[in-house]
Amino acid sequence: MAGRNAVGFLLAAALFGFLQTASSFQVKDLDGKLCLSANFSMRFTVEFETKSHKKQNAIFTLPSDAHAMNVSTCGNQKTPEQILVVGFGKGHSLNMTFEKKASLYVVSELAFKFNLSDSSIFPNSSGGELPEVKHGTDIQADLNTKYVCHSNKSITVEKVSVLLSDVSVEAYVTNDTLSKKDTICYEDKPTSSPITTTHLPSTHIPSTAVTTTSVPPSLKPEVGHYSVNGSSGMCLRASMALQLNLTYSAQNKNVSKVLNIPPNAEPSGKCDNNTVTLNLTSGTTKISFNFAQNSSTEKYFLHGIFLSAEVPSTEKNINATNNSLSALRATIGKSYKCVAEEIIQVSDKAALNIYNVQVQAFKIAGDKFGAVEECQLDENNMLIPIVVGAALAGLVLIVLIAYLIGRKRSHAGYQTI
Repeated sequence: MAGRNAVGFLLAAALFGFLQTASSFQVKDLDGKLCLSANFSMRFTVEFETKSHKKQNAIFTLPSDAHAMNVSTCGNQKTPEQILVVGFGKGHSLNMTFEKKASLYVVSELAFKFNLSDSSIFPNSSGGELPEVKHGTDIQADLNTKYVCHSNKSITVEKVSVLLSDVSVEAYVTNDTLSKKDTICYEDKPTSSPITTTHLPSTHIPSTAVTTTSVPPSLKPEVGHYSVNGSSGMCLRASMALQLNLTYSAQNKNVSKVLNIPPNAEPSGKCDNNTVTLNLTSGTTKISFNFAQNSSTEKYFLHGIFLSAEVPSTEKNINATNNSLSALRATIGKSYKCVAEEIIQVSDKAALNIYNVQVQAFKIAGDKFGAVEECQLDENNMLIPIVVGAALAGLVLIVLIAYLIGRKRSHAGYQTI
């Protein structure tokens, strides 16, 4: 029996080895008192150049050797920001910067550095160090509470994509004691009912008119189909469902609203040699997507977003711009496709949620989408059930072998009379 229990334990350990667990980090002040606690999982996709000058993606998770470095800080009166610096592997690091804003604390910036000479992660790399990349986040919580979010958050900036999940953080900890109260992220709240913008059927109102109604956030936006044409023909084709996630102050509280962009939003845009712009207008809401191309790598990508939205039932108008993106990246002549939700942070007040996207910019043959290049999120979603299935199959096989060996030994213990 003990042998069988040992075999079962080893098999369980092997199975759970395929699954990523959250890493834990703490930052303490000079007196040894806790000021910052963080738990999260991260999966990275980093584009690098090989020795043969080809582009390749490295996909890896935050390893078990990840640790809070001594340069992490609790801040002081002159520099109140609290910074968690996590080191891992051979010279890799991530920084998480927290700031106080009124009655809140926010993660104002995530920054990443990677040592491309680490062959265990970047095989056949041409070496060097990837310049530090930085990005804002929508992570925020009331002071004296823990921020908790089990849902996935996708962050893409330049050559780095990060999938953040199972987050539990608290900054500006008081009295060396973590709070027992939680601030739950929007994505983990299926029961709230924010205001959303939607369309009535086009048979009842003109296609450019909108109405405001209240719907649960579980109701995802509908897929719209858009295109941009120039003097040489179509330069952009897109099929996607869009949702704005807005944050603003009202009555001394931070309020979040979700706006679904209707599928019949009015498209416009322009085609240039190096840039393609898609503008979508729905009532007072406007979104501009700016795509660029890199001729040396033969890639195109979404490098900028501008949005302007009037929050329903208020006099609030939110404008946001981010021109340092590297999202929706694909090879020129091919289309980018992603079924999974992608969250693009535009500013600390606005994020764009994209569902079921397929987009192609610049070179489009026959006004139809080219060959598909799937996003990493979809590939990961396919990989997990395959890995778990393979692990379970291996588990069954090993248990069967263990049973046969145990049975053979039990027979060997008897003598014929």
